[in-house]
Amino acid sequence: MSGSSPLYAAIDLGSNSFHLLIVRNVEGAVRAVCRIKRKVRLASGLNGDNMLSHEAMQRGWNCLRLFADQLENIPDANIRIVATATLRFAVNSDVFVRTGEQILKHKINVISGETESRTIYHGVMSTSGIQGRMLVVDIGGASTEMILGNGPEIHVIHSLSMGCVTWQNRYFGDGLITRDRYDKAIYAASEVIAPYASEYLHYGFDCCLGASGTVQALHEMVVSGGHNERVTLEYLRKLQDETIRQGSISGLCIPGLTHERLAVLPGGVAILSAIYQVFSVKEISLAGGALREGIIYSMLGDFSSGNTKVRTVDSVIARYQMDREQAQRIMTVAMSALGDVKDSWGLDDDTAISLYKAAALLSELGLCIEYRRAPQHAAYIINNIDMPGFNIDQKRLLAALLCNERDAINTEALKLQTVVSYETACKLTRLLRIAFIICVGRTDLVLGQCFRFQAEEPHKLIVTLDRDLKAPHYLVTSLLQEEAEAERNQGWELEIRI
Repeated sequence: MSGSSPLYAAIDLGSNSFHLLIVRNVEGAVRAVCRIKRKVRLASGLNGDNMLSHEAMQRGWNCLRLFADQLENIPDANIRIVATATLRFAVNSDVFVRTGEQILKHKINVISGETESRTIYHGVMSTSGIQGRMLVVDIGGASTEMILGNGPEIHVIHSLSMGCVTWQNRYFGDGLITRDRYDKAIYAASEVIAPYASEYLHYGFDCCLGASGTVQALHEMVVSGGHNERVTLEYLRKLQDETIRQGSISGLCIPGLTHERLAVLPGGVAILSAIYQVFSVKEISLAGGALREGIIYSMLGDFSSGNTKVRTVDSVIARYQMDREQAQRIMTVAMSALGDVKDSWGLDDDTAISLYKAAALLSELGLCIEYRRAPQHAAYIINNIDMPGFNIDQKRLLAALLCNERDAINTEALKLQTVVSYETACKLTRLLRIAFIICVGRTDLVLGQCFRFQAEEPHKLIVTLDRDLKAPHYLVTSLLQEEAEAERNQGWELEIRI
């Protein structure tokens, strides 16, 4: 770990936006304490000879002056500043860099496309908690990074010379939006991707994640429209039709579309549409991080999403002063229960299991507010705090499990999550609720072999308690009988054997 300060800063001088991220290392986990983003549109200042205009440089320098004040109390070893595509391409980039370094009083590193791509991938992997093969796409202002990997291993990596700003200027430069222009922009983007497509298709991928700009904007528009957070092919086609209908960039009015993103939307949509076509992508999810997060985690020296999840949960336990011993008891019983029934109920999804385990460890989170509505408080906290290693969908399942840990069963929350099927979410909820009950006495006695679980399809669950558990724990058996009644009202069958 660099330096003695818990503060770390990453600055990303992108082709469209400049970003500053400052984090604090708390209990081994990362917590953002400052985020500043400014639309500089550096790429729009490149001419045909790749000369960067003084006006574009000045916009960038003005932004760096905003950032400089925030770096004063952070050790040099804890600061990384990188510049990407536009400053890679600009023949006079040294002019910008020299003045920029004087303003920031720190070195600016103009990184290669491959380094940018690798850092983006590690930022996504460290924050999104995705398992399996994933295609990561980052459409920047002047370049598009495409990385295919599985865990820490990268299989295919390319940085392509096209971005939302350059495509916007080339195909929608006068502000008019037509079908013919979209078709030309999509075709041109497909031509850029085509020479590399076979490499990605050879490996294949389980999911597609979008980092930063274009996908972030589309995600906000999808959510504002009341849809699922994933950007589907159907939505992308409807968005093209709607922007064509409205006819011009200045006249665009779409829920969730910010003014600062409006000017480069068609260019980004065209590139993403080409990616959908070439790779037969049906939907893309927003990644939890990107280049800036990759820089931060490189300074911390850990690219493992699994370790990030563990550190995040541990940090939440510390932050909210939870009882670690009780959290461990509930997790131990919950995992033992899962082990008994996972084959019978087909509960073998690694992501689901990791979230179930996290829910068990955080099952008393809501007590930091008050006891009576602790499950609802826990769900609220999860939905409203940064949790590196958990993406939005995973946080929703985690919150759904926690709001169902005791009291009334809220099936609507289980239906809203999309990580696992509703049936699987119900099964995990039932196991977690029973583990919570078994541990109500807050004693290590329950950690012995005092209970056994059996599952039968579709909805029957049998819990057998040894007599050694029954004698000192009348409350446990009483609560389990109440649980059986609550589950019966849901159409589930819970049999308690003693």
